[in-house]
Amino acid sequence: MTLRTLDSLGSLEGTRVIVRCDLNVPLRDGIITDDGRVRASLPTLNALINAGARVVVCSHLGRPDGAPDPQYSLAPVAQRLSELLGKPVAFARDTVGESAHEAVSSLEDGGVVVIENLRFNPGETSKDDAERGAFAAQLAELGDVLVSDGFGVVHRKQASVYDLAELLPSAAGLLIATELDVLDRLTENPERPYAVVLGGSKVSDKLGVISHLLPRVDRILVGGGMLFTFLKAQGHAVASSLLEEDQLDTVRGYIAEAKERGVELVLPTDVIVASSFSADAEHEVTAADAIESTAFGASGIGLDIGPETAARFAEVIRSSQTVFWNGPMGVFEFPAFAGGTKAVAQSLTEVEGLSVVGGGDSAAAVRQLGFTDDQFGHISTGGGASLEFLEGKKLPGLEVLGWV
Repeated sequence: MTLRTLDSLGSLEGTRVIVRCDLNVPLRDGIITDDGRVRASLPTLNALINAGARVVVCSHLGRPDGAPDPQYSLAPVAQRLSELLGKPVAFARDTVGESAHEAVSSLEDGGVVVIENLRFNPGETSKDDAERGAFAAQLAELGDVLVSDGFGVVHRKQASVYDLAELLPSAAGLLIATELDVLDRLTENPERPYAVVLGGSKVSDKLGVISHLLPRVDRILVGGGMLFTFLKAQGHAVASSLLEEDQLDTVRGYIAEAKERGVELVLPTDVIVASSFSADAEHEVTAADAIESTAFGASGIGLDIGPETAARFAEVIRSSQTVFWNGPMGVFEFPAFAGGTKAVAQSLTEVEGLSVVGGGDSAAAVRQLGFTDDQFGHISTGGGASLEFLEGKKLPGLEVLGWV
């Protein structure tokens, strides 16, 4: 079987199409601070609008714990979607209640409504098949077909992602098709040299992807908080930096396997160590094997890769033909510790082949640091989903659409 796409649904004129998007955007005081995921949904929504469908957009936002919570309302998203689509977008104040049914029944061909946050209903994320299925059945009353386009949730077996796709004729939207095409290029005969850049706070979050990609890549670059577990595994003191003691043996195994396979494992040679975890903390650059020699001693905290490492990483990235990056190099939210992440982002824009920013914090970082989406080959909308795909895992939200 192959992935069912929009073409498989036939004519959609006058058809009520439920579109499961991932509009889980960051909000601050009700204002969207990064609308990347909203913009990523536009190609599919415009295609459906132009086909004369009656579009019912649904999504989650945050973790409201199965009950309505005003701070997680999708109302600001509906407003932004209206601005980006250049047409009115109705908003239903509930998910499957009276407001949703009224809004959907009022739709005309080419019209769009956003229903309220799916996670305001406990059935969306329930582990109980019956509860999840009951909520999916309620959602199914709002539409005739389902277009699944929320790539960021395809690794979740949730009502709107999995169960609803079993109840209605279903297909993947353009965003999911694009994401899968890029991921396929990362896993099937990638152009070489192929480099993977991993950062973020925890090694444990990346174990699966390291294990699965070691036989497939030429270079692995390690930064972020996870670098300190690698340094400790090599016998270096890391002061009070983030450390996962229980992963040291696993990391030693990866270091040995990389050497055995001839994979270039590029680890930091210098780091920026701070007196505390704060934006204005005192800090200094030190060699990666001399972290406790700073003025802060054993209480120092590593918060970014150093300039020498940033330059080396940039050189390796630029000389690669395929690059996948997931996880910032440091605490990029603090300007003093954003240099490593910015250097990696800049070098990705200079890759001649395929450069992929793996969603999540990496996507947030490049936008916060002033880069635009079109400077990269692809910015994924699903950090967790991308990683699980690259780990070789089965993703329920894709399998239910025919992907094997």
